[in-house]
Amino acid sequence: MSKISVNGKGSSKEIIASKAAMLFRSRGYNSCTMRQLAESMDIEAPSLYNHIGSKAELLVNICFSVADEFNRHIEELELLKLPGIEKIENLIRFHIRIMIRRHNEVYVSNHEWKQLPDPYLAQFLQQRRVYENKMVQIIRTAIRKKEIQPIEPYIAVLTILSAVRGVETWQRHKKGITPGKLEDDMTQHLLNGLINSHGH
Repeated sequence: MSKISVNGKGSSKEIIASKAAMLFRSRGYNSCTMRQLAESMDIEAPSLYNHIGSKAELLVNICFSVADEFNRHIEELELLKLPGIEKIENLIRFHIRIMIRRHNEVYVSNHEWKQLPDPYLAQFLQQRRVYENKMVQIIRTAIRKKEIQPIEPYIAVLTILSAVRGVETWQRHKKGITPGKLEDDMTQHLLNGLINSHGH
């Protein structure tokens, strides 16, 4: 069995977390063991423990790595002097891209967060609430400036987040749709809806 191969693709911990996310996604967090993870990486289980303390630690690393990227992005977006509608479009596109680029990690973060140990579970939920509130604020501002229709901001946020989860289905089936086409069409649909304004 070999050592963990780094090959310039991040630290050993990052490589292990990436492999763990793939396994957690395909088998489910509860069904995975550290031994299976070690075998999938062609290393001995004790070697794995030189880098990571437990399976729970891996889940914490994955969930918070994803949450941190979402939070960094929205904090940068808040500082930009852009019209609200452009911020909303930017958010939608970012959500689609991160689901494509980090699909295993985002899937695990979306589906296995309930398995986080305390105090991480409470911290994760708090980060998620803060993020959703920031999204609500961006939409509320766009409504106030009459850039978008006067819809309930929280419902708009739920609609965007639920729709973007649809990328998971695309990843399973693809159906000849490219990532670029997926991003453009989903963004246009979420911004403009299905009604053809020229028909009225």
